[in-house]
Amino acid sequence: MEAASRTAFVLTVSDRGSTGEREDTSGEGVAARLATLGFSVEREIIPDERRRIESMLVAAAARHPLVVTTGGTGLTARDVTPQATLAVIDYEVPGFAEAMRADGRTKTPMAILSRAVVGVRGQTLIVNLPGSPRAALESLAVLEPVLDHALETLRGPHDHAGWGSDEGMTR
Repeated sequence: MEAASRTAFVLTVSDRGSTGEREDTSGEGVAARLATLGFSVEREIIPDERRRIESMLVAAAARHPLVVTTGGTGLTARDVTPQATLAVIDYEVPGFAEAMRADGRTKTPMAILSRAVVGVRGQTLIVNLPGSPRAALESLAVLEPVLDHALETLRGPHDHAGWGSDEGMTR
């Protein structure tokens, strides 16, 4: 992926973080990790308000090939990041969310409570990460081996010649 298009937006969804009552260590950690992966990162912190999350996701997807949220994926009534994400994506990429939950279960049974969604809006990959700093970084690490390929595929055009057919395949 060329350097000019290697940008990401990290959106922290936290009522207390948005008012300054809590330090945004999740967003900071995710942004720092993405920077080490070569991304130029923009960040924002907003409260758990569905319409505001939707607006931020739409605006960020218009400017960045990767949008990552942290927070708002749990079971409380204020955890609305997955609903907001589903409202703005064109389609889901369930394997990413499944992989994050499966890996998380090796560390804590609580991982199955995550409602994180991963999907695509236009040519942008939108990833919901948990709000816990450790869980957010562990979940991001699960995606890292395929992240570049996913972003390259979305940027297009991508040739899948040979995939799904016997051509060029050895058995």
